[in-house]
Amino acid sequence: MAKICQVWLDKSYLQNVLRNVESDDSIKVSEINVSPATAKGDNYASDIYRVAVKLSRIKGQKIDEEMSLVVKIALDEESPRGKLIAEGGLYTTELSIFHTVLPKINELLEKCCPATQLSARCIHVQYEKPTHVILEDLATAGFRMVERYSGLDLDHCLIAMRNLARLHAASVALQEEEPDLLSNYRKGMYRKDAPPMFQVFFNSRIKSLAIEVARWSELCPKIAEKITKLSSGALYRKAWKACEFGEHEFNVLTHGDCWTNNMMFRYDESQKPVDHVFVDFQMSHRGSPAEDIHYFIGSSPSDDVRIHHRVSLLHEYYASLVTTMKQLKCKREPLSFAELDEALRMREIYEAIVAMTLLSTVTLEKGSEIDFSKSLNVDVVYENPGYRSSTYRKIMTRLLPIYDRNGFLDVEK
Repeated sequence: MAKICQVWLDKSYLQNVLRNVESDDSIKVSEINVSPATAKGDNYASDIYRVAVKLSRIKGQKIDEEMSLVVKIALDEESPRGKLIAEGGLYTTELSIFHTVLPKINELLEKCCPATQLSARCIHVQYEKPTHVILEDLATAGFRMVERYSGLDLDHCLIAMRNLARLHAASVALQEEEPDLLSNYRKGMYRKDAPPMFQVFFNSRIKSLAIEVARWSELCPKIAEKITKLSSGALYRKAWKACEFGEHEFNVLTHGDCWTNNMMFRYDESQKPVDHVFVDFQMSHRGSPAEDIHYFIGSSPSDDVRIHHRVSLLHEYYASLVTTMKQLKCKREPLSFAELDEALRMREIYEAIVAMTLLSTVTLEKGSEIDFSKSLNVDVVYENPGYRSSTYRKIMTRLLPIYDRNGFLDVEK
């Protein structure tokens, strides 16, 4: 990254960006300092850097200022991860969401929920190479990521569900105001026409899971055998069927990748979370709100919350959805709680799929990292280190028998 920074991410470049954004030709950037914005193993879809900027401007007199920006840069398409992201068009989706959709959603919410901001302010996007987006640094406003390893407690989960509902409600209002704006966002991670690399990556993870589960003496051997059979594409088919777009359903703009590392929290003096924002919108697409709910519950809460407080999370989500849609004066009525429950039931396998894949990344031990190049090698079965976590084993030895009883591990005939 250092070499890339020397080529284009320099004082002159940021000076031009800030002059254009703020319509102020007096801005002069005197110094920048670039550093990684995430820890090793905490981000997989882009390179993210924090840029400390020293600048001056003229407002009657010279004024010295400092600011912090976050720059998200598309991965090199020659790398396995970069090729995966590029083939899916995921980074283009994120730039479009940040540049076009989120400013409108935040503006809508500002009218009814003045303290609500669902994302960082977008300062600049560039679609051509080097493809990147420049955002405000939410850390300067007190937001921070949480440690993912043990899962989110109830307070964190409730505020996340509340804001997830606000995102969904605002997307309904935006759809009513500008019917064509969200029409192109139909491509999530799981879809029938997904690039082959998506399926290779997914199947690799399931094969790795099967290998590890076969070592778990707590489980019946047939579970590992069933997972092995699913790893040839059967489980991916279950995933895209669960995420199929229903034209006549209650649909929203989903976040699409709603897990711990894609959100930040702000705290009061007692360290209780009081505010929350989303980051990373590469998977955003129109679909059922049940997708995001299952994705979050399958990946992010502590197992205690997942077991004992599921109903509380659903009621928190629903109350926030209804209230926000009313505040935004949406013409469409929200779905009833019974309809939400039915949408969740129809897609319940999606939560299991998230637990069988992403949850291993959440519980990945500090210092460990998934080797994406090996995950995309069809000739080698990559033994994913996330599946060897003791935390993951404890959770999944409870869940996999449930999935088996529900028929989720059966290959469809």
